[in-house]
Amino acid sequence: MTDFDLQPVGRVRSALKSRSEAPRQAAEGAPMAEVIIAPEFAGALDGIGPGENIWIFTWLHEANRATLRVHPRGNRRNPLTGVFATRSPDRPNPIGLHRAKVLEVDGLTLRVDALEAIDGTPVLDIKPALICEPA
Repeated sequence: MTDFDLQPVGRVRSALKSRSEAPRQAAEGAPMAEVIIAPEFAGALDGIGPGENIWIFTWLHEANRATLRVHPRGNRRNPLTGVFATRSPDRPNPIGLHRAKVLEVDGLTLRVDALEAIDGTPVLDIKPALICEPA
């Protein structure tokens, strides 16, 4: 395999300070948060505005990369399942995928609705969450 360079484009600013206080999914009470874009990526924000639905790709920097199987939702009554079949933050390459609505754009700051990422989480990329109509 070839090595590659992966540079965060920003960081999450959130009231969530630890994994233990973060909900499993945004719909489970995640707070509003901010994505602070690094200045060198300012031009990449062109075209993003309030009301847009976006995907935020994060690097779950506090994940246990050695974990291959988990009890879904952290419930030990659930059988162990491979992490690729779960949304667990623990996995070999812990990339988080979060859908959020942009509430406001203020310079290099995107304020978004519910985001389950903890404070300081590196943001790898942002993409529009396109809604596909059935053919």
